[in-house]
Amino acid sequence: MTERVRVTGPPRHTAAGRAASRLGDVHEQTALGDVYLRSLLREQLGLALAVLVGLALTLGLLPLAFHLWPELDDVAVAGVPLAWLLLGVVVYPFLLLLGWRYVRSVERNERDFADLVEGPE
Repeated sequence: MTERVRVTGPPRHTAAGRAASRLGDVHEQTALGDVYLRSLLREQLGLALAVLVGLALTLGLLPLAFHLWPELDDVAVAGVPLAWLLLGVVVYPFLLLLGWRYVRSVERNERDFADLVEGPE
């Protein structure tokens, strides 16, 4: 009878016993791993701030536009006032699109980070 061997994938350590990828630097919290993590956090923070600025410039300035140009109150589309249409209908697909784009960008950043720390296969 032969002994069963569990095969899980390629070896994850070099002959010297050190991790073959830079992932070990991240897990061991070395200075290099700290640089990698700070880089990822900086990218994620920049992306979040860009989304917040975009949100503030589009939806935040909309009430200001109605305040500065009162004649917009008289505009109606299919009998619905423009302000109601913009703030009650158009906002939600815009928020969904903005959230979808943000999540896709965050996942791309994390995938790039994982590719960087895992190293070449």
